[in-house]
Amino acid sequence: MASSLKIVLRSKQNSDGTFPLAMRVTIDRKSSYIYLGFSVRKADWDAVAQKIKKSHPNSAQLNNFILSKKAEANDKMLNMAAHNKDVSSKAVRSHIKPKEGISFFAQAKVYIEELDKTGRFNQKCTDLPRINGFRRFLGGSDINFAEINPGLLQKFRAYLIGTRKITERTVVNHFVVIRTIFNRAIASGLVEEKYYPFGKGKGKISIKFPDSMKIGLTTDEIRALQSLELSDGENHSRNLFLVSFYFAGMRISDVLRLKWSDFQNDRLYYAMGKNRKTGSLKVPDKVLEILEQYPRGTNAHDLVFHDLAKLPDLSKANEVLNYIKTRNRVCNDYLKKIAVKAGITKPLTMHIARHSFAQISADRIPANVLQKLYRHTDIKTTMQYQSNFMTKMTDDALEAVINL
Repeated sequence: MASSLKIVLRSKQNSDGTFPLAMRVTIDRKSSYIYLGFSVRKADWDAVAQKIKKSHPNSAQLNNFILSKKAEANDKMLNMAAHNKDVSSKAVRSHIKPKEGISFFAQAKVYIEELDKTGRFNQKCTDLPRINGFRRFLGGSDINFAEINPGLLQKFRAYLIGTRKITERTVVNHFVVIRTIFNRAIASGLVEEKYYPFGKGKGKISIKFPDSMKIGLTTDEIRALQSLELSDGENHSRNLFLVSFYFAGMRISDVLRLKWSDFQNDRLYYAMGKNRKTGSLKVPDKVLEILEQYPRGTNAHDLVFHDLAKLPDLSKANEVLNYIKTRNRVCNDYLKKIAVKAGITKPLTMHIARHSFAQISADRIPANVLQKLYRHTDIKTTMQYQSNFMTKMTDDALEAVINL
């Protein structure tokens, strides 16, 4: 059996001017090609030595990868021959799965696939559009990690703010995703740390979330909501908002997933969808009054509220998440109308229920208790969030000066 392994550039050029890198397996004069998952420019390729030139920013990592793939293919051929298996070029190719490429978007794909496999659909739905936004900024082409430098990221920021018309906070969210993928690549040994564009040093991109204004409803505004006479759709949306508020700002995704079996011994037992933290809360009388409007046994899923009842399989998390988003938009449309009827001039959405609980509880409940209600892992998260609503000390300070 005459055989050879050779790393080559394929002849068909990519749109970005690079050429796919492949391993040519030749056995008894018959060849097959195993694409290695990334491409390089001809100027960066040494065809005689079959390796990446030092002019390429990731030459060391790529050359190690090439050596490992050749060794893997050679071992596979020897193993197949030892076991009297068919040792053809096609058979070798079918037994070798090329590793994902080391370009940014190849690694971004790996990241998104892992989010999907681990059921982190909320994270996937927020991060994927941000990755696609970065790709649009680059004109649809791929990019090496070493090319993602502070200058490029500043241009990306200008593009997002000037062309996409998004806020600085959303810009930071885009940078966080890029940083996450960059960190994963460094941890996997695919990129050298010297190319890392983020940090607090000179010339680095510092990621810091800008302060945002968080405003909730007052006690009087909550009472105004409670007392309104509303249509069926409006009443249902108000009920969802109030249940969220009464349960310390429970997220709409958790409210819609509530089942009758979650209520035991006058308490609600549930796992928060965002971080899977479990716990229980006493069911307030006001929640019991709302639940009386929703009879048991009206759907096959034992759901308290009917919003997700039409879905045939609640175990399909991605489908459930997409439908929750649809129902959230519907509820928010109703809440806008309700706000007008209640004389509320603040924006009224399902998320405002969480801010409203935080605002009303601001100076009344200790931070360690709020941490348990919010199910925050770190009390610093609670204190940072709650600081948006704790105004008594500053108010008293102003009054002390003004009323001299």
